[in-house]
Amino acid sequence: MADILALVQQTLAGTEYELVDVERAPLGLLRVVIDHPEGVRIEHCEWVSKQLSRVFEVENVDYKRMEVTSPGVDRPLLRVGDFVRFAGQRVQVRLHEAIDSRKVFVGTLHAPEGTLAADVPLDTVFRLELDDASGKLTQLDFTYDQVDRAKLDPVLDFKGKKR
Repeated sequence: MADILALVQQTLAGTEYELVDVERAPLGLLRVVIDHPEGVRIEHCEWVSKQLSRVFEVENVDYKRMEVTSPGVDRPLLRVGDFVRFAGQRVQVRLHEAIDSRKVFVGTLHAPEGTLAADVPLDTVFRLELDDASGKLTQLDFTYDQVDRAKLDPVLDFKGKKR
């Protein structure tokens, strides 16, 4: 799997595409999750799929079917740089250890001023302004090492305008 990850990273290096994740799924499915600064469109997935198909053929990567997809609106935050990149966004963070009998927190993510996503130490302290002020905590300070899982948690409005 590490070889496939490295191949995909090399293939996407120097392009506008960011590799979010590579996953082997049942029945020979190889899922590649990409992101793009303007959002992922079908044309982006098609281009990446063609490039990877050529590389995988040359490198004899065994898979039955490849799926190139976007991370979706609830994009996972997998790297410490993601926490800087998505500062100011609403996120859900699940910690390894509970604080005040809670592990899951939702709020607006803040990164230290002047922090660049490309060069973030693992011990950087991030702040989460919590949405629910009903509890004792109104904000949560944490480091990347304390996080079990994190993802974007946007508020979606499906009601639209009434006619």
